[in-house]
Amino acid sequence: MNPGRMIKLVLQSIFKKPATNMYPSEKLEMPDKFRGKLKFYPERCMGCKLCMRDCPTGAITIRKTGEKQFEAEIDLGKCIYCSQCVDSCVKKALEATRDVELAQTDKTKLKVVFNGELKPQP
Repeated sequence: MNPGRMIKLVLQSIFKKPATNMYPSEKLEMPDKFRGKLKFYPERCMGCKLCMRDCPTGAITIRKTGEKQFEAEIDLGKCIYCSQCVDSCVKKALEATRDVELAQTDKTKLKVVFNGELKPQP
């Protein structure tokens, strides 16, 4: 590259807006239908465990906690965020959020348990 062309490119780049984001001071805006951290709605779950069977990495576990009540344990270290479990849930008990800030220094914090509150039976 010749020096004249290089100086021209340097001068042009001075007046351009930076291509980088000012993360973390400015929050990232993720696009619609972004597949981030999973959210579980225990009141919708019927315990069919289709999400467990369809998960390619075995990152989700559904356990019964009471009469028609279930909890989900999701291992974020195993999850590849493909949302296959979300697509296979007929009751829409799982949802992919737009949350991307999932990094942890403690491996035990990568297992998230979503509990369904036990309601007293009449």
